[in-house]
Amino acid sequence: MTSAPTIDQAAAISGSDQIEIEAPQETVWEVLATFEDWPSWNPDVKSMSIEGPVAPGTEFRWKAGPGTITSTLQHVDRPRVIAWTGRTFGVNAFHVWRLEPRDGKTFVQTDETFDGLIARLFRGRMGKTLAQGLESGLRHLKAEAERRAA
Repeated sequence: MTSAPTIDQAAAISGSDQIEIEAPQETVWEVLATFEDWPSWNPDVKSMSIEGPVAPGTEFRWKAGPGTITSTLQHVDRPRVIAWTGRTFGVNAFHVWRLEPRDGKTFVQTDETFDGLIARLFRGRMGKTLAQGLESGLRHLKAEAERRAA
């Protein structure tokens, strides 16, 4: 896969998932990197606001689950890699998405970590939540990208 920042293997919680999407890499990128549209295709995201371009240093705020998450883009390599950090309720997250073209389709790998006191205290429950969130996000991304590519 494309080189990008790697997740912290020492973090309290880490998760990884992948999916093949029957859509061109650029289409998948557009779905993923058009942050303000997330609530329209991903029911897990209740609200989203981004101030600025899709570039390192740009912040975005979004509501998923019980709290609002403040995230900062860390790495943007269109249309291959996008990564951000996030913080909510004392949990520090790091999320990397990698997109790789394969015979007209796109292979997507997503990796995320949670760290901080809350993540360490509730490791089991938060690990399950992370795994479910990654799977759900990939499933919704696939549905929207394939809908747009059809």
